[in-house]
Amino acid sequence: MTFGVDILAVLFFAAMIAGFVDAMAGGGGLLTIPALLLTGINPVAALATNKLQAAAGSFSASLTMIKKRLISPRQIKTALIMAFVGSAIGTILVQLSPPEALRVIIPFLVAAVGLYTLIAPNLGELERRPKISQQTWQKTIVPLIGLYDGYLGPATGTFFALSNVSLRGMELIRATATAKLLNFATNIASLIFFILGGQVLWQIGLIMMAGQVIGAFFGSQLVVKGGAKFIRPVIVLMCFAMVVRYVFW
Repeated sequence: MTFGVDILAVLFFAAMIAGFVDAMAGGGGLLTIPALLLTGINPVAALATNKLQAAAGSFSASLTMIKKRLISPRQIKTALIMAFVGSAIGTILVQLSPPEALRVIIPFLVAAVGLYTLIAPNLGELERRPKISQQTWQKTIVPLIGLYDGYLGPATGTFFALSNVSLRGMELIRATATAKLLNFATNIASLIFFILGGQVLWQIGLIMMAGQVIGAFFGSQLVVKGGAKFIRPVIVLMCFAMVVRYVFW
């Protein structure tokens, strides 16, 4: 299946914008997955190809966060492993069963995240007392979000970040940095199993990957400079945009 320069250009810019948004708050798949589906490729190939470019974007954002010393992979080693495992299982399941149940749940789940982010006072501006231990978070919450990412995926980065803020009391910038590394682990796991299934369209994926890296670089720079007050409105906007996407499209 071949594509014209015009279609490839649209996909490149869609990926670049998605990378920018993903680096700040997650939800870039809201742009890239519909863009891929509009080319006429089948949904599984769209999900697989999306993972290729998303992995590049999360890798670029993660490098920026590590260089800025907002997070170190050693600090969340167990969480990275659990995220990888959860995503791998989810990716296998999505290729074996229709994800219709999750399609019904997702709008309500994402809307709840958006409302919580909107109304929570001083969300993530200061670190607070944790509600659960890091070990519990790493071994229960992280693999569940990883499973969700492998199975469907939108707003995974948002879920990782806000779980750290609401359950671990973490400041939002550091929670966002942590989310980038965990999202990279889930993207890589999912991508591996999609490649093994022969689902990735490499021409499109590589072009979108270039756009993702550019967008993620600039988005992660704004995260570092803008702080929680900049990230919060982006999370709210993307959450409600995703609800509209799932309910009306």
